[in-house]
Amino acid sequence: MDALNGLSAEVTRRRAPGRAAPLVLLALAWLSCQSAGRVRAVGDPAALRYNITYVREPEHALDVEVVLVRGAPRAFLFSQPGGVDTVEVWSDDGEVRSLRVHDGAVSLPSGTRFLRYRYALDRRIREEGPDFFAGMGEGDARHVAGREYLIRPRVVSPELRVELYVEGADALLPWTPGEGGLYRLRGEDLVDSGFHGFGGRRCLARLPDAVLDVAILGRFTRLEDAAVCAWLRQAGEEVRTVRRAFPYPRVSVRVIPVPGRRGSSLFGMVLWSSPPSISILVGQDAEASAFERDWVAVHELLHLAHPVLIPRVPWLSEGLATYYTEVARARSGRQSAERAWAELVDGFERGRARAGERTMEEAVAGSDFALPVYWTGALFALHLDVELRRVTGNERRLEDVLELLAERGSTSTFGAFSAAVDSVAGRPLFDALLARHLPRPAFAEMEALLEALGVKADSAGVKLVPAPDSPLREAVDGRL
Repeated sequence: MDALNGLSAEVTRRRAPGRAAPLVLLALAWLSCQSAGRVRAVGDPAALRYNITYVREPEHALDVEVVLVRGAPRAFLFSQPGGVDTVEVWSDDGEVRSLRVHDGAVSLPSGTRFLRYRYALDRRIREEGPDFFAGMGEGDARHVAGREYLIRPRVVSPELRVELYVEGADALLPWTPGEGGLYRLRGEDLVDSGFHGFGGRRCLARLPDAVLDVAILGRFTRLEDAAVCAWLRQAGEEVRTVRRAFPYPRVSVRVIPVPGRRGSSLFGMVLWSSPPSISILVGQDAEASAFERDWVAVHELLHLAHPVLIPRVPWLSEGLATYYTEVARARSGRQSAERAWAELVDGFERGRARAGERTMEEAVAGSDFALPVYWTGALFALHLDVELRRVTGNERRLEDVLELLAERGSTSTFGAFSAAVDSVAGRPLFDALLARHLPRPAFAEMEALLEALGVKADSAGVKLVPAPDSPLREAVDGRL
């Protein structure tokens, strides 16, 4: 992922989506107060209670207290180690001990009543620079990934229940708080804990069937908050051109202004919390007009349209989102069909130039965030969509595969994706098409596919002309 201060000219113009800044390490700042833990309600069934306090003085930090009940786990770890190196534990008899964190893990002595530590946000930012995961922000607002600062049990059982409470700032976490601001979570929510925002301003981008809960974590010089929410609402509506309904009833989005930048979006990322959480960096000096050509927000939201593939298959997940980024913007009318196909052709050409003589299999085997990963995946998604339409007489499409998988849950496997394609096609299709792509030079299928669709690219640009499969092309970009 590109560092915030090192975006290349190409990435600034058309960055491979989903890149994030490198992780940095954060040292511990000792707790200044060692008062007794908060009293739990009698009969409280939760095994763990997290009390999180957003601290402003002397610097911004997060004080975390974990209260245990009898039978609670004793082996804990940080999913992303390095931010905290010492925790303090209190036993039932009042003894206080300081424990070192080794490789992100710590074992609590028998009889531990609660543990405490401080995650020093500003110290991390000052010493290592702003980081998308470990800490960034300006003024009184801060952004951080939950896995960086939340300690969790090493083993999370399915029945583990957790309560979490935040004070000291208006927080935007992936989950919906209950009455009194108390979050009631499952243990697995601590494993995939998403992005968290503290402070800032809030707005809601309402869709007919969902809401985007937005935190603006900093100051813009030329943008009103309403313009930010309108931009995200537009992106959400474009997702609905791909799926029959928005994939989740509520999604949280954090928007972080980046000083000295004018771009509408510098990069964004989805973390697969439940529900997923999204964060996007936007130039602090951006103007509302820049959102007219922005593609990052819709790309990140389009990741919600496909299931989480376990294990990960970056070329397929990024390819789907990259392909639909252009298609959805054409269907919504935000860009013309000609412009959408020009963007796809341009991406294919840049991906091919980067892939060189490598096969598709070789091109997607490197970094998850390499340009060929996105654009070989997008070419395959286009080809798969066209073939589904071809074999079904333009009655079925790739979106039908996404709908079928959504009925089965929010996660899937590569094999299940393949089987869903064949089910929609009514015949074996996926494996044969993939076998055409993988062993051949990356983008070898591009010219013939575009020619059949009537997408003609030359030095004058891209033109859409009549061709054998131009009805399929027109169905893809929404003109039928």
